[in-house]
Formats: sequence, C-alpha cells, structure tokens
Amino acid sequence: MTGAWRECSRALLAKAIGELCFERLLVPVPAEHGDGHVLRLNGAVYAFEAERTAFGGWAVRPGSVRRGASGILGDDVVEPCEDVQQFLVDACREMRVDPATTAGLLAEVTATLAADAATAATARPVAELALLAHAELDGHLTGHPWMIANKGRIGFSARDRERWAPEARTPLRLPWLAVHRGLAEFRGTPELSELAVREQELDRETVERFTGVLRDTGADPGAFVWTPAHPWQIDHVVRVLWAPEVATGRIVELGEGPDRYLPTQSIRTVVNVDDPRRRQVKLPLRILNTSVYRGIPPHCTLAAPMTTQWLRGVWERDELLARWGTELLGEVASVTVRHPQLSRAGDVPYQWLETLGCIWRDPLGPRLRPGERSWPLAAVLHVDGAGDALVREYVRASGGDARTWFAALLRALLRPLLHVLYTYGITVNPHGENVAVLTGPDGLPARVALHDLVDDVNVSVEPVPERGLEPDSHDRVLPRKEWHVLRQYVVDALLVGVFRPLARLLELPEPVFWGMVRGEVEAHHRRFPHLSARTDAGTLLGETFGRYPLNGYRLTAGYRDLAARPPVPRSGEVPNPLHEVPPIPPPDAW
Repeated sequence: MTGAWRECSRALLAKAIGELCFERLLVPVPAEHGDGHVLRLNGAVYAFEAERTAFGGWAVRPGSVRRGASGILGDDVVEPCEDVQQFLVDACREMRVDPATTAGLLAEVTATLAADAATAATARPVAELALLAHAELDGHLTGHPWMIANKGRIGFSARDRERWAPEARTPLRLPWLAVHRGLAEFRGTPELSELAVREQELDRETVERFTGVLRDTGADPGAFVWTPAHPWQIDHVVRVLWAPEVATGRIVELGEGPDRYLPTQSIRTVVNVDDPRRRQVKLPLRILNTSVYRGIPPHCTLAAPMTTQWLRGVWERDELLARWGTELLGEVASVTVRHPQLSRAGDVPYQWLETLGCIWRDPLGPRLRPGERSWPLAAVLHVDGAGDALVREYVRASGGDARTWFAALLRALLRPLLHVLYTYGITVNPHGENVAVLTGPDGLPARVALHDLVDDVNVSVEPVPERGLEPDSHDRVLPRKEWHVLRQYVVDALLVGVFRPLARLLELPEPVFWGMVRGEVEAHHRRFPHLSARTDAGTLLGETFGRYPLNGYRLTAGYRDLAARPPVPRSGEVPNPLHEVPPIPPPDAW
C-alpha cells in the first residue's frame, strides 16, 4: 500500500465513521477510559477520537481509529485501522444492509479511494492553488464533503477516470452530432436562435466542415439539429443504444470541435479553456455518481431556457440583487433528444431516457469586473497534503482576519439567498458546485454567481405575487414545496454541507461562527418585517431541522433501476446551531 493510498484510506475511513454517525445510522458511545468514542458493531469494535460539530456532527481524527475483534484463540485483538472497506463491511452487517447493496457501495467507495489517491499523488500546496484560474482549480478539489462515495462513477473504467475525470486535469474536445428533427428539438432564450448558438460556439471553418459531412451523406442540413456530446457517451451509449438511428442516418457524427474543455467537479459540465467567452456545456453521462445517474432529463432540457428567462425577469426587476451584483449563469439554450422507442415504453428506468441532448450555460468569465477573481464555493473546504486549508490561504490574501472574511462571504452569499427565498418563494441548491464566489481586488468575497438552475430551482406552494407570472403552462416546470421544505435547500446544501466543515477550517469559535450566521438571518428579518409570515413558516432559527441522510439513502435504496430519481427520505431531526446562539450583527446594514 503506497503512502498516498494509505493516507487517503485513513481520511476516507474517518469521514465514513463521522458521516454515518452524523446520520444516526451508527451510534457511538463514550470510551470507558480516555476521551475517545467507541462503535460496537456485529463482530468488531471501533475506537476513535473525534470532535463534535454543529448539527450533531462528528469530525473523526484520521489515524486515530483502532479496530478490535476476537482472535483465533478467542482473545481480543486491537490494532490501528486504516481500511475503509473493512469498516464499511462491518458497518453494513450491523445496519443489516442487503449484501448486494454492500457490494455496490464497496465498489463506489473503492473507486472514490482510487480517485482520491490519484489526486493526492499530484496534489499542489494551497499557496499554489490559490493562484489558479477557476476552471483549473476544479480539477484539484476533493469532492462532496458529506457523501462518502463522492467519486463512485459506476460505468467509468480506470482508464476512463484517467481521461475524463476532473482530477485528470486533461482537456477534451467535444464531438458533435447532427440529429434529425424528428428526434431532436432546440430551445433557446428569446435572443438565441439555433443558428446563433451554432455560430457562437463553433468557428466558421468548423461549421463549413460539419455541413460538408452532412451533405456528403446526401442529407438536407436544414433537417438536422446540431448538438455536442461527451466523447465517453458517444462510444458507450450513442453507438450502442442509438445504433439504429446512426445506421439509418437519423444521427450523423460530424466530428470534433476545435476548442478544448475541462470537466468541472460535476463531470458532465465542461468549461471552454480556449475561448472562455463561449458557453459552458452540460452533457449527459450514463454513469452513476453521488446517488443518481448523470443523464439530463428531457423535461430539464426543454424547460431550461424558459426557466432562465423567467428568473432573469425576477433578477432584472430587483434593485437589491442589482446592487449586490448577484449573478445568474443562465441555461440559455438546449437540445432535447427523446429515444423513439424507450420514450413510449412505460416506466423505463430513467437512466435509459436521459442519454442524449445538451444544455448551454452562460460563461462566467465575461461577468467578472476589473480586479475580480472567481473560485467554486467547494474550494473553501479543500485541505492539501500538509493539512493546510485553502480557505485560510484566501483569508491570508485578504489581510488575515477570518472574521472579516467570513462576514464578507455571508454578505455575498447568504444575503441574496435569504432575499430570493423569502421575497419570491424561490430557492436554488447552493452547494459547493453550484456557486461561484467572486472576490474583489482586496481578496474578500464580493458577490456570487449561481448556476445549475433548472434541475434545482423550486418555488413555494403558496402563491407569491412578487414572482409574477410563472413559466408553467401545459407542463409543470417548477416543483412546488412548502416553506419548511424550501428552506431545507439552504440548510442541507449550505449550512450543513458547507458551513458545518467550514467552521472548523476557519478556526473561528463556534459561537462566533454561528452567531455571525444568525446575525445575518436576523438582519434580514428586521429589514423585511412584512415578510414575517414567510420567514416564520420557513424559519432558519428553530430548535431543529429535518435530517436527510444522503449516505443512508443509498443504503436503503440500493442499486436497483428506478423509473425516477427518488427523493431522500427524512429521518429524524438534527439540532440547529442557530437556535440559541447569541446573534452577531453584520458589520454593514442591509
């Protein structure tokens, strides 16, 4: 076992213990001697050292885990443990997880560990990472902070990981397809026609070359919609599942575009590194990663431009969002391709219905103001091989005051999220991949850009006059949720998913950290007293929040094919660190 593999396994083992305990799937008890904790499982005992964190969380110290089991002579054997696979098998037996699910989980965790080790082998210190451009930095980050198997990527081989994964940091070129209009539909925002997108995303020579390919087949170029696809998807899905359409000329492979793209942390979204003015491209991949297959549902491609245009209207009418400079990276154009047979076959597992199409998203680069830099919100949770946190490097670059830096992040990020939630009854999913933080010349967070909209925007069941006419017509575009469910997107994605680990990395005392968050929430309520019915119904200051176990969901759902992405079921409550902490008002007024 190499040093990188050993260190990554220790870290993933600590994370696995901590998150399963946080989700109350396993319940540790205090050690009889010392300050540690003990998990008594079926056939094994695990002892470890941990700090308690907000929301009833556990931060297990890597390298502190010891496993005890009966030896062949009946004596107890206790030894240091660094094997996350061994622990998960023990834990799954204790939790009575179906053995088939245990096998699938072990495959995902092993793939995650292999990806972690590959990343660690080429890791760079945070002082260097802090200088990287946004697109480059994505390939150095370590993934979802809560999900244990955050790089499972079932469907990718080892060679695929080395070629297509973000940590490979290898640019790729996109192959383009021409899909007959009997199968494909283009949609765009009002200013974008199908030809405009084609001309903006491809140079003239490439357009002429692709048109020549179509003409050489004897086809009418005007009878086809053009769409990029992921190279992996072409080989593993298009040439297999769509082979009849390829054979009959209803799908024509046009060739590769000239621009190079880097995959982001979401894998299926790629960013143009040769011409950052060109759009980001979201492409379906039939791989299972962090709980779901990473295709793109047809209802999402169809609704994306319409949802973007509607949200733009909300943004353009709002003086505060304009003053704060909160950006919306819209999903401005799309191609929808439905399978001609499977789309009418009944409750087909969703992975087979989301295999072709694309969404074009606004690029971030042109939105930057002079002196601004950007990085993904996920960067604040990155720790390098020496144990140094990237967020502390960002703090040092801004003058070294963690409290001032965090106040700026709350002002740039939490403030507009609260405003949009309670004023319009709209929530996005503000986790680390869906938010870009824009810093000013002083290094402080100045504003944010929100993206990945159509899959994650939800609105209140209660009609809210402020949001105006909604984009629903024949089909329901936006999911409706009660206020307490809407606020859960802020709770799980931001407060639990980002702020819970960030509190430790910033090294602020917990009462200060959470007091600053509460201070921002209360400042909003004072500024908008007329919204009290909404802020009460979706309060962030109650005693508890619902627990939605992201890891437990996989253990319950297993790996069987499903006709739809099922929601994560609620399982108990978590204590709210904002409930009783004294508020610390923000340094500026709303």
